[in-house]
Amino acid sequence: MWSTWAFAFFALLVALLWPGTGVLARWRRRRVALGREQAENALKHLLSQSSAGHAASLASLQGALRASDRALLSLTERLEREGLIRTRGTEFRLTSEGERVALQVVRAHRLWELYLADELGVPVGQVHEKAERAEHHLSPVEVERLSAALGHPETDPHGDPIPGRDGEVIAPELTPLSAWPVGRPGRIVHLEDEPPLAYAQLAALGLRLGQVVHIVDATTTRLVLSDGENEYVLAPMLAGNVHVTAAAGVAAPAEPVLRLSDLPAGSLAEVVALDPGLRGFMRRRLLDLGFTPGARIRPDLTTFSGDPRAYRLRGTTIALRRDHSDRVLVRAVA
Repeated sequence: MWSTWAFAFFALLVALLWPGTGVLARWRRRRVALGREQAENALKHLLSQSSAGHAASLASLQGALRASDRALLSLTERLEREGLIRTRGTEFRLTSEGERVALQVVRAHRLWELYLADELGVPVGQVHEKAERAEHHLSPVEVERLSAALGHPETDPHGDPIPGRDGEVIAPELTPLSAWPVGRPGRIVHLEDEPPLAYAQLAALGLRLGQVVHIVDATTTRLVLSDGENEYVLAPMLAGNVHVTAAAGVAAPAEPVLRLSDLPAGSLAEVVALDPGLRGFMRRRLLDLGFTPGARIRPDLTTFSGDPRAYRLRGTTIALRRDHSDRVLVRAVA
């Protein structure tokens, strides 16, 4: 009996104290991970406030982190000891080192968003929440490998600039659609993903990065946009979440450009371009298949449902689903 109890006690000690895999070791790792997550979220909040021209306070940190006063005081004291923030009265600001760390967290977040959207096909409206969790678990080496695998991209799926390895942020000059002149073509280069409900509305309307639009009509209650084929009606507040840049210099084609999916049966066309919003694996796959500017293409076979549809390209028959052929822009050839 004694030996049975002794064995059970020994097994319990092993389960609790075994290096690396014991309960105590796992609890310590979890505590360190939570501490890192809380600290990095605090630094991101200070960076966001600074970018908006504001200083963070205990109240704003509490709203962002949802932590108790005692926990926040302990956290800010720790960040100050580590030289990441400085306190001025009731306000908190980043030091240069704190800003560097915060930008690296933002870099990890936006690269992971792009990986989820372009490589795994996760809907863009869902990538932010997933990246919020993953950003704290990537080491600097893993972040650099991810950037290299993605081709060192400059923007995330929403058009936000991705900080460079050195923390440099190349932010293009953007104008909210609500302040854009009526009738002037503008290319959509950023769709704000906060709040999520507003982004979901923009996505539901069909607005996307790279799309060239112009304002047809603007009143105090609505903006009417057109991309030449479709019209979109937005409330001014929602239009403020769409940022554009000048689309001047985009030459109008001699013949109207249409989507490959809209090419009539029996028609011959040439590829003009791939939709600028198409990135990642599917873009590379279409380019590898020969969907490059100037390539001749024609519909070959159509299924009973019309989707997928087969096309003849460079001597090969290729089947494409509509959601992919929608992203290939062509011009009819006489």
